[in-house]
Amino acid sequence: MVIFLAALIQITLLVLPARAEPVRLPGPDGVILEAALFRPAGPVRGAVVALHGCGGAFAARDAQWTALLLEAGQVVLFPDSFGSRGLGSQCRVKQSERLATSYGLRRRDAIAAGEWLARQEGRPVALLGWSDGGSTVLAVARAGRGLPVGVFRRFIAFYPGCRGAAAAAGWVAEAPVDILMGAADDWTPIAPCRALAGQAAQVRLHEFAGAYHDFDAPGPIRLLRDIPTSQNADRTVRVGMDPAGRDAAMVLVPRLLAE
Repeated sequence: MVIFLAALIQITLLVLPARAEPVRLPGPDGVILEAALFRPAGPVRGAVVALHGCGGAFAARDAQWTALLLEAGQVVLFPDSFGSRGLGSQCRVKQSERLATSYGLRRRDAIAAGEWLARQEGRPVALLGWSDGGSTVLAVARAGRGLPVGVFRRFIAFYPGCRGAAAAAGWVAEAPVDILMGAADDWTPIAPCRALAGQAAQVRLHEFAGAYHDFDAPGPIRLLRDIPTSQNADRTVRVGMDPAGRDAAMVLVPRLLAE
């Protein structure tokens, strides 16, 4: 929680004059989800639940998106699935060993956060997420499975893992789904997302040629090691900003939210 609050302070400083309002909301199995709420200075046009990736809050990326979403009139809620359970980064933890997985507790966290924000704002909300948060978006987006009716109006997933959804027979989305992927991603491969978009009517895939994982995050291309889900034999992945992809995504997302 200390790490999460520190990240919130960084986000607040980077997106001034916005201020993060720490909130606590009921999560699954009695867990209290710690979250940060941002409200636009002007008229409210919508509301977004934003889901962090496997590393938790990412101040540089979160700040730029918070600023853009606030400018677009969106209320933004960042729930913290990991810090609320005393967990740190999960990027180097195997999926089979994680407590909060995208298809398990994180899915339930996202639904709880969506219901809370929809009640607060009196309107359906959009669910947006990056990487493991993007995979969570797809897990929530699948119609049925106890998903509350009328809470989510749109789903936006940045570089999610699409294998599970693509392999599920008859996968149908509850609402429109947009996936934003770098075509060169060697952490979460694009091929399963292409397959999902080809077989699910409400799923649209937006590809960015030559872009890697975290293509929308400020910073140079870096090499990360010891990533269990890497597509490379040496378990390395490349992450970092693709300027063209980032700029295109920052035009696309507000347009999607306005549809």
